[in-house]
Amino acid sequence: MGMPFMEKTAAPEKRKYPRFSANFPVKYSTTDSFFKSAQAANASEGGLLVCLPEKMHIGQQLALKLFFPSRSGLNIVETVVQVIWMGIRLRKDWTWDYRTGVKFEDISPEDMTTLKNFLTSLAPKPLPAS
Repeated sequence: MGMPFMEKTAAPEKRKYPRFSANFPVKYSTTDSFFKSAQAANASEGGLLVCLPEKMHIGQQLALKLFFPSRSGLNIVETVVQVIWMGIRLRKDWTWDYRTGVKFEDISPEDMTTLKNFLTSLAPKPLPAS
């Protein structure tokens, strides 16, 4: 008798926080000194999906700066994140996009408030009752 065939079923991912589609610039650094440009594709209170021009490793930490608009101008949030998953996508211009899921490891309470306010502004607004 060989080994019994074990079927791996991926449990459906249970998100702790709602995720909002959000397109905003980010700068990232693997060294804390030199920051490179990238783009966020969505965001939640727990983390982000960022499209990076280079491959990262699961478990790797990155310093991120997030730039998003607010009523008072531009907000910049600085955070340390950890890479938790990775996917590769071929873009229209035939370059690779490393779609990288990251979770917040270190973010100040002020920056978290700024982020929450930004996410709230993205939430679909209920239509006013007529």
